[in-house]
Amino acid sequence: MIKIICIGKLKENYLKNAQEEYIKRLKKYTNIEIIELPDSEIDNEKIALEKEKGEILKHLSKKDYVITLEIEGKELSSIEFANQLDKTFIQNSDITFIIGGSYGIHPSIKEQSNFKLSFSKMTFPHQLFRILLLEQLFRSYKILNNEKYHK
Repeated sequence: MIKIICIGKLKENYLKNAQEEYIKRLKKYTNIEIIELPDSEIDNEKIALEKEKGEILKHLSKKDYVITLEIEGKELSSIEFANQLDKTFIQNSDITFIIGGSYGIHPSIKEQSNFKLSFSKMTFPHQLFRILLLEQLFRSYKILNNEKYHK
């Protein structure tokens, strides 16, 4: 099972449609759940991160293998990412990805992370980043199943 915990909701229809399409494609390979948590909308970084932390922790369990999406995380190629997923699923039945809000992810959640992943040193809008993650998950399953898609 893959769970994606996201701070912020998708607002634009084209992003909602993209998410629906990738979830539909991924269901061939795995169970997937998207958990959208509200932005704290607080202008104070420390308070906002603390509030978001509380909401995120409500959706984590001890059996979750947690992957946080962080600029400071490890960058992987698509093939390396697929192999990382494959290795992780051998020992863990549930992988939970966490996409933070505009202030990132609370340091205590980063400390709990089993793997810190970065797609780039660049900053992406978290709504768009969710679609990038879904696409890479789909690509990973295609790679792992030796199916045509990956180039």
